[in-house]
Amino acid sequence: MTVYVADVTLREYGPAVSVPLGAADGRALAAAGILESATPDPGRDGHWLLRAGSRVGAVRTPGGAVVRIMPKTPVRRLFFLLGFSLDPARAWRNSREGTVDTGAHDDVVPALAHAVERRIDAALRQGILQGYREVEESALVVRGRLRETEQIRRHFGRTPPVEIVYDAYTADTAENRILRAAAERLLRLPGVPAPVRRRLAHQRVRLADALPLVRGQELPLWQPSRLNTRYQPALRLAEAVLRGTSPEHRPAGASPLAVDGFLLDMNKLFEDFVTVALREALRGHGLTARLQDPHHLDLAGLVRMRPDLVVRTGDGCTPLAVVDAKYKVEKADGLHNADLYQALAYATVLGLREAHLVYAAGRRPERFHEVQGTAAGPDGRAMRLYQHSLDLSLEPEHLLTAFREIAGHLASGRKEAA
Repeated sequence: MTVYVADVTLREYGPAVSVPLGAADGRALAAAGILESATPDPGRDGHWLLRAGSRVGAVRTPGGAVVRIMPKTPVRRLFFLLGFSLDPARAWRNSREGTVDTGAHDDVVPALAHAVERRIDAALRQGILQGYREVEESALVVRGRLRETEQIRRHFGRTPPVEIVYDAYTADTAENRILRAAAERLLRLPGVPAPVRRRLAHQRVRLADALPLVRGQELPLWQPSRLNTRYQPALRLAEAVLRGTSPEHRPAGASPLAVDGFLLDMNKLFEDFVTVALREALRGHGLTARLQDPHHLDLAGLVRMRPDLVVRTGDGCTPLAVVDAKYKVEKADGLHNADLYQALAYATVLGLREAHLVYAAGRRPERFHEVQGTAAGPDGRAMRLYQHSLDLSLEPEHLLTAFREIAGHLASGRKEAA
């Protein structure tokens, strides 16, 4: 008789692991697409071969098995990338401000739960944010304004009750709803330590006057303002929890996930971090940057292409450089042929003399390849395809310095374009 596991630990892009797993749970993992692969083990009955890809975190299958995926990047650095992507202005001013407090936890879900709870606590330290919200209701006394159309439609002009609308000063605001939903979401995740769970439950009680979010609804909208400044770090992290992982709050009609948990896609996180960091650094050079800038490879407009970042002049008209982020380790020979072909296509369509690829790791900080048959211009220089390598183990201030150096290189294209 096969005894199925209750807890599986995988490594990001690590080797496949054979684990005893129920057929329903294995199929759920395969269908959800959260792993690089999930297939029955042909050599062992009742076992599945599980291999993690770029997603890290933890999920719980319908049968109750918990799958944890450990990141290659240290958790503290991973959450710096996340915090910077969510709030670049704060992190760029001071790299320490952009650091998300993960406590002593070295696993994604416990670190996330700790970070969200600490930020909610900081947001609520000066009291619960309140605001005015329009309320429509039936009442026995008149308060606010009479809804004449509803009064006639529902009660044929009789009173009481009366249909009224008024502005209520309440804690049931979009900001408090989001924070409450994030706390409730984290309380359901596998692997949240008991002390953190108790503190999250306490924060949920503090936010009890905010209504819970309804299944299938979009997250409520909020606008940054002077009044909610102290809430903003918590709100951005809470939205990352809800938008990235919670099927309960996906738009109505979206197909539900077969598994439940929290996962970060390292490909997307690295791409967001690189493009946002470069965009912020380029502002110091008076340049603008468009993220995910849409173009077409062919004249007919049938082949779409979307570079991660296109650097443009301050007015946004003239392209100066193109950048694509790759969550990959540079090969021993430094070559990723498909990436170089992609960069060449971007540079050709945009009419640029160079293109840039930014990798998560590599042997050298920078190298370039000159493309045959492209020597042109006053200097007779061939088109260059640059490969930049970051070291994600560096301290935040050193990482940001590396981006300033890359931004300086990108800005030099302005002189050549002129």
